[in-house]
Amino acid sequence: MNQPKIYLLLLLSILVTSCIPTKDLIYLQDKKSAANEVVTPSNQNPYRLQTNDVLTINVKAIDPKLVGIFNSSELQNAMAVNEQNAYFTGYSVDDHGNIRLPILGEMNVLGFTVEEVRIKIEKILLEKYFKEEAGIYVVVKLAGFKFTINGEVGITGTKTLYQDKVTIMEAIANSGDIAVTGDRKDVKVIRRYAQGSETFSIDLTDGNAVKSPAYYLQPNDYIYVKPLKQKTWGTGKTGIESLSTIITLLSLATTTYLLLTN
Repeated sequence: MNQPKIYLLLLLSILVTSCIPTKDLIYLQDKKSAANEVVTPSNQNPYRLQTNDVLTINVKAIDPKLVGIFNSSELQNAMAVNEQNAYFTGYSVDDHGNIRLPILGEMNVLGFTVEEVRIKIEKILLEKYFKEEAGIYVVVKLAGFKFTINGEVGITGTKTLYQDKVTIMEAIANSGDIAVTGDRKDVKVIRRYAQGSETFSIDLTDGNAVKSPAYYLQPNDYIYVKPLKQKTWGTGKTGIESLSTIITLLSLATTTYLLLTN
């Protein structure tokens, strides 16, 4: 086989192995007729509170003056609850799993859902301080849905979204999307529990990803998108980039060869 054919074969093989196929870039493909399947409820288990979580608690009544002592004036007057306001006016779960409320004192909430905390507070208020006629109404929420994302995404770091549920697709979209060099087929989600942590792997190019326990995130999840091997090789993300790299290398090799033989 002559040299031109060898060079051509080498060029084609490098192009094939270095380019990132389109099928590796498209999200939630219908690989196994998953598009019309319903997401199972097990993927949406309610979050249970952990230490260092921050809660916003607002007690309402027919006469607001009756419950004024239970509510932060800063929170009442704020136009919107942002992360900074929540830090100073919210209720942080301490290392023992407790929050400290006006009048009610310390209350253990570790392992409770926000709905269970709401019911618990309402029950105490109605048993000890108010009658049914007062119209007591308690609102308990996490002070934002916080997660951390790292790796091959547009914007890394810890982010807070002000909504009750967040999917991994929403988290990625709010982080500038996965870069072309990111591995969409093996995204890691590290989830923290009271007894330890668990790591999930999710293939975001497969429509069946919606059935993964990692599709719906939980607060404080850590998401990592690892780079594809093409980034390590440095040959380029597309055929044009790879071709430019190869031409440069071949030109350098040819020049070096000519200088050495003359």
